[in-house]
Amino acid sequence: MSFNEDTYSFLRRLAENNNRDWFNEHKLEYEACVRLPAFEFIEAIAPQLEKLSPHFVAKASKMGGSLMRVYRDVRFSKNKTPYKTNVGIQFRHAQGKDVHAPGFYVHIEPSRVFIGVGKWHPDAPALKLIRQHIDTFPQSWVDAQNNSKFQKHFSLSGESLKRAPKGYPQDHPMINALKRKDFIAIAEIPPELVLEEDFADIVMGYFELGSPFVKELCRAVRVPF
Repeated sequence: MSFNEDTYSFLRRLAENNNRDWFNEHKLEYEACVRLPAFEFIEAIAPQLEKLSPHFVAKASKMGGSLMRVYRDVRFSKNKTPYKTNVGIQFRHAQGKDVHAPGFYVHIEPSRVFIGVGKWHPDAPALKLIRQHIDTFPQSWVDAQNNSKFQKHFSLSGESLKRAPKGYPQDHPMINALKRKDFIAIAEIPPELVLEEDFADIVMGYFELGSPFVKELCRAVRVPF
């Protein structure tokens, strides 16, 4: 089994019926249309990802695995709908404890599919290390993103400061990179590609393009690639 039109159909209906009663009534459908295809995808990625780097986790498991929970964290959100209406799959670094670790990501929803690489919302110590790395090795940082194919398919995303971070001048030659609060690059892909039999191979192609960027971030936060 792999992702198919039933996956998209379930996600659309979940978006229209985002409540606990509906989800509980359709839990078996979630298992068949989302969780099982996602686990198969993760298992197809695992050996290829290990060849790229042995330090990233591809785990098809309900607890602590690569498939992100369908339940939203609504504690600090005005949007109180209980369920995510996308499939989120993360392949994080083995030394990272959560989604904020360097890694690779796949986002699937009927209207938008993208591949993500990098480090999202690093904590203060990691953010300090990354900025120090950019300041010390500016050319290495630039080179990691200079591949023409990377630039063609990926664009940097996430939040940035409005002013220079503390300790860095506003006219620093790397000021745009230093102001970043997220170090992620996103490649948008057509949603119909998810339905292809070789979707795992397609995703790995993007992971390979993004690997120099991830490798540089690993170097910055001092974990192996």
